[in-house]
Amino acid sequence: MQTDEIDNLLEQWRRERPDLDPTAMALVARLLRVARRVGRAVEAGLEAQSLQTGWFDVLSALRRSGEPYRLSPGHLAAALMLSTGGMTKRLDGMERGGLIKRTRDPRDRRALKIGLTGRGRALIDTAVAEHIENEERLLSGLGRRERAELERLLRKLDASLPLRSAPPG
Repeated sequence: MQTDEIDNLLEQWRRERPDLDPTAMALVARLLRVARRVGRAVEAGLEAQSLQTGWFDVLSALRRSGEPYRLSPGHLAAALMLSTGGMTKRLDGMERGGLIKRTRDPRDRRALKIGLTGRGRALIDTAVAEHIENEERLLSGLGRRERAELERLLRKLDASLPLRSAPPG
């Protein structure tokens, strides 16, 4: 393996502070760097489909919900971990774009349902296929077993982390 800037940082810290083990710093730096690069590549792939990440998330949640592809705004907000205000703004733009439609819930006329339009369904069906192809390209440097091991390790790390980070000390 070739050395990189993170290896250089490690060496500098080891030289300047031999009393500390900067291994965790390097691993977190690599996780953050990979996350940024993957995030940019995912966003670029969605932009090629004329979608922003937030819209893709809403369309995906509706499509995954199955027929009739309708959910309440509260259910969508909870599924996407958004405030109701943030969800409303997102839905307004998507409705103007003809991707979703708000309708009254036939069982409770006070409640709304958000549903995919034909245009929204066609877009998400194309976009999700392209999205998966993009993610396959991003992971192409890893073999099947390496992907499984990475999945296992990331799942374990994720489960060990607090939901909200507490300030140090």
